[in-house]
Amino acid sequence: MTAAPLLSSLDELRITNRYLSLPADPIADNYTRQVKGACYSRVAPRRFSAPQRVAYSPPLAADLGLSEAICRDPRFSRVFSGQELLPGMEPYACSYGGHQFGHWAGQLGDGRAINLGEVITATGASLTLQLKGAGPTPYSRNADGLAVLRSSLREFLCSEAMAALGVPTTRALSLTLTGDRVVRDMLYDGHPESEAGAVVCRVAPSFLRFGNFELHARRDERALLQQLADFSVTADFAHLLSLTGKERYLAWFEEISARTLEMILHWLRVGFVHGVMNSDNMSILGLTIDYGPYGWVDDFDLDWTPNTTDGELHRYAFGRQPAIALWNLYKLANAIYPLIGSAGGLEQILRQLEREYHRRFYEMMAQKLGLARREKGDLSLIDELVQLLGRAETDMTLFFRTLSRLQSEAYGQPLTSPLRAAWYQPQQLSAADVEAIEGWFQQFGQRLQREDPGRDELRRQEMDRDNPKYVLRNSLAQQAIERATDGDYSELERLFTLLQHPYAEQPEMEQYAAKRPEWARHKVGCSMLSCSS
Repeated sequence: MTAAPLLSSLDELRITNRYLSLPADPIADNYTRQVKGACYSRVAPRRFSAPQRVAYSPPLAADLGLSEAICRDPRFSRVFSGQELLPGMEPYACSYGGHQFGHWAGQLGDGRAINLGEVITATGASLTLQLKGAGPTPYSRNADGLAVLRSSLREFLCSEAMAALGVPTTRALSLTLTGDRVVRDMLYDGHPESEAGAVVCRVAPSFLRFGNFELHARRDERALLQQLADFSVTADFAHLLSLTGKERYLAWFEEISARTLEMILHWLRVGFVHGVMNSDNMSILGLTIDYGPYGWVDDFDLDWTPNTTDGELHRYAFGRQPAIALWNLYKLANAIYPLIGSAGGLEQILRQLEREYHRRFYEMMAQKLGLARREKGDLSLIDELVQLLGRAETDMTLFFRTLSRLQSEAYGQPLTSPLRAAWYQPQQLSAADVEAIEGWFQQFGQRLQREDPGRDELRRQEMDRDNPKYVLRNSLAQQAIERATDGDYSELERLFTLLQHPYAEQPEMEQYAAKRPEWARHKVGCSMLSCSS
């Protein structure tokens, strides 16, 4: 693939604002309020005292045509913290609602996100630039619209790490310190602290969410609902324009559902837990969006959630993500029902999606296990493995990576030793646990022997393409945050570089592939996080 030509100046960015063709909030003043009959409000980013770029993403910058010299120039920091607007930039914040933890929350909107405009790249792609933490908007409710370094660093790193993993995601172009302090009560326990303020420039083809459509449907703003749906189809699903009427909207919903399913399967594949799957955090394009209290499962646990707010109900736990995605799709279906006028087609799509999920899940797991063909007994083999991984407190990332190294002839022998490195508490395993684990490996070995016995190396290569060696464990992110808080960004830079190649061996970085250290088991920022994290 030929690299996109690089620009000589930020002023050469081609910026448009298709979204501004939709109805706007007629009130120009920026104060908290209910915004009705509009898709967005025009706002201006807050003035900051001393913007300073901390990090940027060279791969994404290159996609936008931005050279290293441009990204290291002080003007880059000013533009991507909202202090200077390029020609064509017209800042605005979007209006949307959503269901939060299963309950309708009313109007939410871009409370601390401000869109700058859409860049048209050299390949013709349209990518929206959005600043997170650039100040209040009419949708900020009681908040200040700002963000702090620790949460911004987590979002910057994770956005780009997920992209490198091949997971559908919004991206992050830059992380900028504002030079100002922000007060946050990280654990919501009455102990607020002053922290460094920061802004992340997020990038995506669209930031439309399920909640954009839910809000207009709830308010019975049918004309606006249809305008927004037509905009979405035209902007990001143009291949559906040949369809008309309800057939177009059904096909649109079917593709949204398929993209959502694809995203969830990727989350399960790499062990990612979003942590706050409210319907306002669900992308119409099936992109991972809004990196708040996310986490990677260290020890495989279907009931684990990284979100302190979800600590009692575990609504958004690792293993519940497929069901919650379906629940959110039902809410979106309810929202767009007025455009179709009948429920049958929508219900059929959702029923089919549920069946497709189960088929695709087992297919994904079979690929993680390196199975080249499918047999009837594979489903029970996978189900038993899922139970055993939780029973033995096994590091998910290490387990599958280690599994790819085992030669087929090893599967006739006890396999406690090769996998011990993936267990967190091997001394706590009972004799029955070990017997069950070794029994599974006996079955798995017999299964492999029914395939080509000479494909060990090919199987390893295939498994290594599905099973990452390096993921952004919370303990790794926390160490980078602690150093960055002291003004040392070397660990941030090291992690960014490492996570651009998560499937590669990178022998010199072997320590980053180790399982979670014991000190991180209950440490704030490593085990569970709040929405302020």
